Amino acid sequence: MSKEHCLIVHAAGRQLDLLRGEASRLAKESKLGWSTDRADVGTRFCFEDAEAKKAFAIVCDNFGVFSKEA
Repeated sequence: MSKEHCLIVHAAGRQLDLLRGEASRLAKESKLGWSTDRADVGTRFCFEDAEAKKAFAIVCDNFGVFSKEA
């Protein structure tokens, strides 16, 4: 998967599990793929579409989780 539409998220434990669930839900709604892997600091969430990435950034903000462009 392309590393073009990615965010690095600073979360752990249940919060990270919750974000994985939300990423899955967003990808399923848009019928696109997504992936996650470890980054130097945090976890990288990548999406096939820029709109899905933007929606995920909003979810992170709503949960009070810091995220930045990867």
